[in-house]
Amino acid sequence: MNAQPPNIGANRPVIRQLDDAAANRIAAGEVVERPASAVKELIENALDAGASRIEIAYADGGKTLIRITDDGCGMTAEDLPLAMSRHATSKIDGSDLLNIHTFGFRGEALPSLGAVGRLTITSRAEGFDAAQITVAGGQIGPVKPAALNRGTVVELRDLFYATPARLKFLRTDRAEAQAIADVVKRLAMAEPYVSFRLIDTSGGNEREIFRADAEQGELFGALSGRLARVLGRDFADNALPIDAEREGIRLTGYAALPTYSRGAAVEQFLFVNGRPVRDKMLIGALRAAYMDFLSRDRHPAAVLFLSCEPERVDVNVHPAKAEVRFRESGVARGLIVGGLRHALSQAGHRASSTVASATLGAMRPEEPVSPRIYQMDRPSLGAIRSAYGAQAPLNQPSFAEASPVFDAPIAPSARVADPAPQPELTAKPLGAARAQVHENYIIAQTETGIVIVDQHAAHERLVYERLKRQMAEKGVAAQALLIPEIVELSPGDAARLLDLADDLARLGLGIEPFGGGAVAVRETPAILGEINAAALLRDVLDELSDLGDSQLVQARIEAVLSRMACHGSIRSGRQMRVEEMNALLREMEATPHSGQCNHGRPTYVELRLGDIERLFGRT
Repeated sequence: MNAQPPNIGANRPVIRQLDDAAANRIAAGEVVERPASAVKELIENALDAGASRIEIAYADGGKTLIRITDDGCGMTAEDLPLAMSRHATSKIDGSDLLNIHTFGFRGEALPSLGAVGRLTITSRAEGFDAAQITVAGGQIGPVKPAALNRGTVVELRDLFYATPARLKFLRTDRAEAQAIADVVKRLAMAEPYVSFRLIDTSGGNEREIFRADAEQGELFGALSGRLARVLGRDFADNALPIDAEREGIRLTGYAALPTYSRGAAVEQFLFVNGRPVRDKMLIGALRAAYMDFLSRDRHPAAVLFLSCEPERVDVNVHPAKAEVRFRESGVARGLIVGGLRHALSQAGHRASSTVASATLGAMRPEEPVSPRIYQMDRPSLGAIRSAYGAQAPLNQPSFAEASPVFDAPIAPSARVADPAPQPELTAKPLGAARAQVHENYIIAQTETGIVIVDQHAAHERLVYERLKRQMAEKGVAAQALLIPEIVELSPGDAARLLDLADDLARLGLGIEPFGGGAVAVRETPAILGEINAAALLRDVLDELSDLGDSQLVQARIEAVLSRMACHGSIRSGRQMRVEEMNALLREMEATPHSGQCNHGRPTYVELRLGDIERLFGRT
């Protein structure tokens, strides 16, 4: 006999109506996960109110105090009690839940915060007197007169005091403060024309954590300035502007060069209609755009904004509005992949400036123990010979004549090219080849400095790009199987694969239905050789489930081309003639993506003459 489930009592359960306080605490569990969630909701309210300056103050990681001050439109005394009611909002009228132009629209944030903390709102609308309302543990107090010039001040104290169990799940004050800073910086990136100031008031002392004044000028200039303030000057200097459009969806923002990559996905910021989101489909599209330029352990850096009509994206699929759903997800994904790859191609052979900075940092001389003697203070070689000759005894060979320092032939450590490079070559971006050292590195002279090229890595990228062009022009050769391989799948998985049959066929993988959930594999890409078709199809299905699209077959083909390029390129240790070195430099200038090898490492380093002179103390 089966035992009765423990969650079913002996008596029939009774359906009850929850009171407003319980409903608000339940809603708070979805909307307000931690102090950073409260900060996000309150800043979005300020932005919806048209604020141009927002100040955020917190204490003890936001556990004891969160205060948001803005100069927005404000609220009247009559609006304040209504704002504390569930599902009361000024953002929408409820007639069209897809036509949403604001950050907030649920009407849950303020009553949820008032249900789990002590919330005080002071606000003044233009032409009205300021008013204040207090909510503690869901109990709404009366509206009182207050003093305020304009805008709104929202003060939240003792977060989760009404639900003490939630406090046990919060992290340390330092971790919660870092989460608040991340939220503020993410929202600041989306609003470059709004000023943000973040203050830590723990212990009664004010400490400014972050400040970003409103930017001026056109969009890309303002966005570049804001990103330099938030992410650092290195990102702004090594990022490419993105501006692309497809079928009514526009993509703008900045994406970093492949050589400016990260060990984790910490600098990937995605926005949809100005709303920060964490969407697997969009992150997968970003990863696919850089798939051909980075190794698996490196991650691209990018700040991307997708804009479209509100009806084409559903923002009401997540309580915290952190996820969205596109009506045409394939268009959005294709726009990101195509727009980023076009921008990377337009960058040509450019590599990130941080490569040169790292090189110069590695070359910094140690601090000398004795006072530094500059070259201009040392006597010349001729003066030394004359001095030793004058001091030598009569009828004795001079030091200059007898010393092996001057007479012994010195073995050359590098193959030096023509000492008079042609001016038209030095004017080129990668200059004129001057020498080859260690049979692997080409030294080129430019008008403004020198360039050091890794000949194997550079030629590997050139050969790889050539192979990809040939594959795009002639297609992927398919190898017909003598006996088709039958792969048993569920009917749903088989249908998802067969929907991609045309795309897979262009990559040399031919599949067709075989009844029920079975799929017959009749052709495989010839370049991959003998493969396990069943394992390949299941990997494709896993990628479809995770990202909504699959680039696995193409990635494996390009991996083979990359290995072919590695074996077919100039090997380290080969001596090159001057003509060959210059030809390699010119081909790099004409080939997109030649600034990094197939694994995302730089193929050359450019050192400015001014930086070199500083290394030797000449400036």
